[in-house]
Amino acid sequence: MDFGFSSAKRLKSGWQFDLVFRTGRRETGALVRLLFLTKAKGPALAGVTVGKKIAGAARRTRGRRVMREAVRRLLPWVREGTWIVASLRENALGAKADEIYADMALSLKRRGLLVQEWPGADWNIDSGRN
Repeated sequence: MDFGFSSAKRLKSGWQFDLVFRTGRRETGALVRLLFLTKAKGPALAGVTVGKKIAGAARRTRGRRVMREAVRRLLPWVREGTWIVASLRENALGAKADEIYADMALSLKRRGLLVQEWPGADWNIDSGRN
């Protein structure tokens, strides 16, 4: 299982984010708001956002870093053809990565976006990684 978060697995262009924001569906968890779009083909892609209104630059940067780590651990289990934008909520700025991971996993599972083989919300799933 590849747990990397290379550029091939990320939403990069503004039009991709815009498409998900305008036409995607929403799922709101306690810490993270997910916007997702299910496309017919292609790999699962993800992007993370932290709004400028919720914190200063240093706290937003930490929030993005923590969210990227949670997405990195979940992305191999997301169904093919799904584009996800994860947006951090204000009450999650001080949360740890494993808490955000659990909240994202719950939201993805609720919407049926995780594959059947998903082993559950195990934070140490990639511990064999070098």
